[in-house]
Amino acid sequence: MSEKINVAVIGCGSIANCAHIPAYLKLDNINIKYFCDIIPERADGAVEKYGCGKAVYDYKEFLNDPELDAVSVCTHNDLHSVIAIDFLKAGKHVLSEKPAAKNLEEALKMQQVAHETGKILNIGVCNRFGTQVNNIKKLIDDGELGEVYHVYASFRAHRSIPGIGGDFTNKAVSGGGALIDWGVHYIDLILYCCGEPKPLTASGEAFCKLGKNIKDYVYTGMWASETADMNGVYDVDDSVVGLVRTSGPVISFNGAWAQNIGESETYIDFIGTKAGIRLQYCGDFKFYSTKNGALTSADVVSSHNNFYDEEIKSFIECVQTGRHNQAYIDYAIETSKIMQAIYDSSEQHKEIVIE
Repeated sequence: MSEKINVAVIGCGSIANCAHIPAYLKLDNINIKYFCDIIPERADGAVEKYGCGKAVYDYKEFLNDPELDAVSVCTHNDLHSVIAIDFLKAGKHVLSEKPAAKNLEEALKMQQVAHETGKILNIGVCNRFGTQVNNIKKLIDDGELGEVYHVYASFRAHRSIPGIGGDFTNKAVSGGGALIDWGVHYIDLILYCCGEPKPLTASGEAFCKLGKNIKDYVYTGMWASETADMNGVYDVDDSVVGLVRTSGPVISFNGAWAQNIGESETYIDFIGTKAGIRLQYCGDFKFYSTKNGALTSADVVSSHNNFYDEEIKSFIECVQTGRHNQAYIDYAIETSKIMQAIYDSSEQHKEIVIE
């Protein structure tokens, strides 16, 4: 490996521009050698904007570049496994955006190749690098909550379906909707904070209701609106509920890209025998307990780091040392198992045993 680590960014859309690229550029030992996108103007625009790298429109052109050390995969979900496996087999280290893949089968193939090649395969579970998430993990690890027996997550918004009719709402591309897009972060965060308990069973229902008739969908704003297609496909979940039994706490959740409740509720409750915590997603938390026969609560406020910067920095350290961090594929597989079980449970209308 040369003194500077050469990386490529594959997929030059929103997550690449708001997270991966700026984080790489903050590191002195990184050289972004390629910007790749099947939409030429995106790759060309990245070269022009950041003043480095070469624009490429097919990643296979640099797949076997001996100078390339690592890649960030920032494409749609259906290409995560394909691209990651190709680069792992070519001897490169990989950071692939969440979810690991559009289904469990593809995620397991990624894990297998990572093990076979010995190369780093991290998944973009950025919350694992956040200040307050790690503060909560330490409180749980130190026994401050006692036995954490139930964790509840709410990731609900009023009308927030992204790019309706486009790739986000096409199951063949995305693998799912609200659960795989938003829920993946919440489930992963919970498993991390609770010490990676083994998922045992899952039961859930995923609803495709409010966006199903695309032309009748009413909203005030839309993320990824440039990808919307009023004549496109909508066959994913716009809301989901689930119950997961693990070797640790029971996890329950209620999530919605779209619901006929005009409130946004994005938080996680960690409920223990000694204390409880409500974490506002991407924010601060409140600690509930008792002392001297009285009920107590305390707002725990912290300065917040840029968890994308920490994620990228840690990935590069893994590339340099070969160690596995908290974003390694083995951890992401457990989240993939849970999401697959929830979708299977919804289709079969029964509880699913997780192997």
